[in-house]
Amino acid sequence: MRARQLEVFTAVMRAGTVTGAARLLNISQPALSQILIHAEDELGFALFDREKGRLRATPEALELYPEAERLFSGLEGLRRKTSDLRLGRAGLVRIAASPPPAMSLLPQAVAAFRQNHPDILLRTHVAPIAAMVEMLRAGDAALALALDDHLPPDIAVERLGHTSFCCLLPEDHPLTGMEKLSFADLVDEVVISYRSMTRPYDELEAAAQREGFGFVPRIEIDSSISAAGFVAAKLGVAVVDSLLPWAQFPGIVLRPLLNSPSLPLSLLSLRGKVLSRAEQVIRTHLLAVSPVSP
Repeated sequence: MRARQLEVFTAVMRAGTVTGAARLLNISQPALSQILIHAEDELGFALFDREKGRLRATPEALELYPEAERLFSGLEGLRRKTSDLRLGRAGLVRIAASPPPAMSLLPQAVAAFRQNHPDILLRTHVAPIAAMVEMLRAGDAALALALDDHLPPDIAVERLGHTSFCCLLPEDHPLTGMEKLSFADLVDEVVISYRSMTRPYDELEAAAQREGFGFVPRIEIDSSISAAGFVAAKLGVAVVDSLLPWAQFPGIVLRPLLNSPSLPLSLLSLRGKVLSRAEQVIRTHLLAVSPVSP
């Protein structure tokens, strides 16, 4: 399947109709239909059944679609790169980060970087760990900041340091009278924290068990920043990373977690990929502002 045929097939699968696909690609319906017919002729089987002017994907099309989406995403990444080069953005640096380092570490590094490199375009993305891995693989990010160091083998991990956990309380909560909180203090509280089968949850559960307690969040979150609204609404006490600048959020009181486990702060890249000079410079700044030595 050629690149244009792949693009048309993917657009039809996404839109569900020839009209919608033609609109997505900004081409005429007859032109799109002709490309689709040629693709089917070359493949030797039908991709769609045509019933009263409507298209219904065949089993073969449904089987091809996931792989076609992956290939098309790679093609889109290639087009973005060539566009950047054509527009003179050879110094483009793409960085992804999870919310905590995106709101704390990354701004410091970018500020230092911009002082000496004001003309280099910086493109930042805030994303969960799974999305960052795919961005590194697709070339949509050269570097990524994550609170994890357990990554697939094709992802290179450079440990910048670590952070601890803390507790967030509504400002009128009785536990605000304590300087620090332990897992024992949280037994009778509605705990807001990370969902199971995530690195932060695993670390917290293991630490609680070492002290003879369970760790069962009643309100689960994917990202620590979402806990701020729940705590401000007085829905419970959050146990989250200490990296995010929690003092910026109104209606919340911060207390350290006694015997807190640590969470690794890591700089990720695609293994074997050679960083550009600009990417190497921003990497140096990220190392310089890391919160704790590895």
